[in-house]
Amino acid sequence: MKEIYLDNSATTKVYKQAAEAAFNVMTEIYGNPSSLHMKGVEAEKILEEARRDIAEELGANPDGLYFTSGGTEANNLAVIGGALAKKRKGNKIVVSAYEHDSVIKSAKQLETMGFSVTWVMPDENGIITPASVFEAVDEKTVLVSVMLVNNEIGSINPIKEICAAAKHKNPDVVFHTDAVQGFCKVPFKAQKSGVDLVTVTAHKIGGPKGIGALWIKKGVRVLPQHFGGEQEKQLRPGTQAMPLIAAFAKAVFLERASAVPRKERMEKLEKYFKESIKDVDGILLNSKEGAIPNIVNISVPGIRSEIMLHFLENRMIYVSSGSACALGAKSHVLAAMGYDSARIDSAIRISFGRDTEKEDIDELVDALKGAMSTLCR
Repeated sequence: MKEIYLDNSATTKVYKQAAEAAFNVMTEIYGNPSSLHMKGVEAEKILEEARRDIAEELGANPDGLYFTSGGTEANNLAVIGGALAKKRKGNKIVVSAYEHDSVIKSAKQLETMGFSVTWVMPDENGIITPASVFEAVDEKTVLVSVMLVNNEIGSINPIKEICAAAKHKNPDVVFHTDAVQGFCKVPFKAQKSGVDLVTVTAHKIGGPKGIGALWIKKGVRVLPQHFGGEQEKQLRPGTQAMPLIAAFAKAVFLERASAVPRKERMEKLEKYFKESIKDVDGILLNSKEGAIPNIVNISVPGIRSEIMLHFLENRMIYVSSGSACALGAKSHVLAAMGYDSARIDSAIRISFGRDTEKEDIDELVDALKGAMSTLCR
C-alpha cells in the first residue's frame, strides 16, 4: 500500500539537496561562525550568504533578518518583544482571531503584563479586512498582527492594504505578519508591503525543522527575549544552527526555482479534489474561494476529526485535524469563522505537496466515501 502524505501544512519532506547542504556544514564547514580563525570565517560566509538569499526571496534587506529556532519563537519575539518596546506609547495590541497559537498565546501573555488585546474576526470569506483592522486600531495601539495565509483554511489576507489601513489610523503602530504558510507560495515582498516584522520558517518549504527567521524593518525596535551572547546582534543570542541555516537557504533556492510550475500544479490538484467531492453528499467545504490552493479544509459532520484521521491513517493516508501545533484541540480558526460545533468537530485539513499526484486524491476521496459508509450513524 502506497503512503499518501497530505499534511504538508504541518511539515514537508526535506529536499534531498537541503539535507545534503546540512550534512556538508556538519562534516566539512563545521566551524563556529563567531570564531576568528579560518574555520569560523568559512562558517560565517555560509551564514551571511544564507541570510542574503532568504532575505532576497522575502523582498527584504538582509541586515534585518534574524535567525530563530522556528516560526513559534519568531512570533513570540515579534509580538512580545515588539509590544514591550513600544509600551510607553500605549498598552493595546490588535490581533486577528484566527492566528497561529504562537501569536494567540503571545498576545495572552501580554495581557498578563497589562496590555489589552482587541481580536479582529474574519469576514464570511475567511479574510481579515482592512476596514476591520482600521476600526480596531486607536491611539493606544502599539502593535498589530495579522497572518499572511491562514494555516487551517488557507485564506490569503491583503497584508499591504491591512497594514496601510492600520498605519493610516495610527502611524506609530508596529505591524507584524506571520508569513509561515505563505512564504515562497504567494506573492509577497516585505519592504514593498509596508510591514515592520515578518516571520518565516524552513520546514513548510522543504527545509528542516528547528530553524526560522524574523525580519525586522530598519528603525523598528524589538526587545530581546533571550540573553547570553553577541550572536544575531544580541536579539537572538546563542550559536547559530549552521547546518539548519544552510539547509533553509537551499530549500528557498529550490522553491524559487520551481515556483511557477508548482503553483500551477497546486491549482490543478485543488480543482480536481473539489470536483471529486462536489457530488458527495455529506462533505462540506470550509476553505473559501481565493484561498491558497495547497490547503483545503473540509468537514464530514457525524464523524469526529480524530476518528476520520485514524480511519485514513489505516489506509496510509495522512491528513490533519487542524493545526499540528494545537495537538487536536478544537479549532479556534473555524470557531472564528462562525461554524457550528458539528462542523468544527469533524473538520480535517488536506494540504498538498510537491509529491502529490491525482491518483493520491482518488485514493483519498475513495477513503472518505468508505469512512462515510461505515462510520456515519
